[in-house]
Amino acid sequence: MDRASYFSGRMFWPLMIAVAVVAVVLVLAPLATIVWVSFFDNPIISFPPQGYTLRWYEAAWSMGRFRDGLATSLELAVAATAVSLLVGIPASFVLARGRFRGRELIQSILIAPLIVPGIVAGAALYMFLIEVEIATEWPLSGSFIGLLIAHSLIALPWTVRLVTASLIGMDRQLPEAASTMGARPWTTFRRVTWPIIRPGVMAGALFSFIISFIDLEKSLFLVAPGETTLPIEIVNYLEWSVDPTIAAVAAAQIALIAAALLITNHYFKLTRAF
Repeated sequence: MDRASYFSGRMFWPLMIAVAVVAVVLVLAPLATIVWVSFFDNPIISFPPQGYTLRWYEAAWSMGRFRDGLATSLELAVAATAVSLLVGIPASFVLARGRFRGRELIQSILIAPLIVPGIVAGAALYMFLIEVEIATEWPLSGSFIGLLIAHSLIALPWTVRLVTASLIGMDRQLPEAASTMGARPWTTFRRVTWPIIRPGVMAGALFSFIISFIDLEKSLFLVAPGETTLPIEIVNYLEWSVDPTIAAVAAAQIALIAAALLITNHYFKLTRAF
C-alpha cells in the first residue's frame, strides 16, 4: 500500500464514523428532547425546567380525548395491517415469481402511496370516496371503512416491498427440492418458504402498523364525525395549549412504537428483511 492510500484510508474511516455519529444525534435528539420535556414541572414549556414530575402523564391519561384517539388509532392500525398482509403477501408472490406483461407497472402502482404526498393523497381519496358514495349510496366518506381503505393503501407498499425482497432473495431450489422429495405445497410453504420470508412478513406488518398509527394527513380528511385519532388529537390540543401534556402523549407514542420494534426484532430478527 502506498503512502497516499494509507493516509486516505486513515482519514476516510474517522470521517465516516463522525458522519454516522452526527446522523444518529440528529435522529435521536428530537426524540430525547420530547421525552425530557414530558417530565418538566413547568406549566408552560420553557427552559430551564423548574423541576420534574409525572403529573403530565396522569393528565394525559385522564383526558378522554387522548384515550379515545389512542383506541381508534390502535384499532385502525391493526385492521390496516391485517388488510395489508392479506393483500400484500399474495401480491408479493405474484410479483416475485411471476413473469407477465405489466409486472413493473403493477409494482410501481403498489408503491405509489409512498411517493404521493400524504395531503394530496388524502384529498384525492376523499374526493374519490365522495364520488363512489354518490354513485352507490354507500356511506364511505366520513366512515371507519373509508378511513380503513386509506390506511390500508399506505400500509400495503411496506408489506409488498419487504415480502417481495425476501422472496427474490430466497433460493428457488429449496422449495423445488422439497417438492421433489414429495412434500405437498402447504408443507413446502410451511417448512421451507415461511421460515425464510417470515422476517420480511413481520417487518412489513410492523411498519404497516406504525405508518397507520402515526398517519395524520389522510385521517384529517376521512375521520368520521365524532371520532378522532391520536395524531389528530395531538394537533387539536396544540392549537390551544402548550403545556408538557402533549410531550407526555408524544413520549408515550414513541415508547409504544419503540417497544413494538424491539419485541418484534427480538423474536423475528427484522434486520434479515433488509
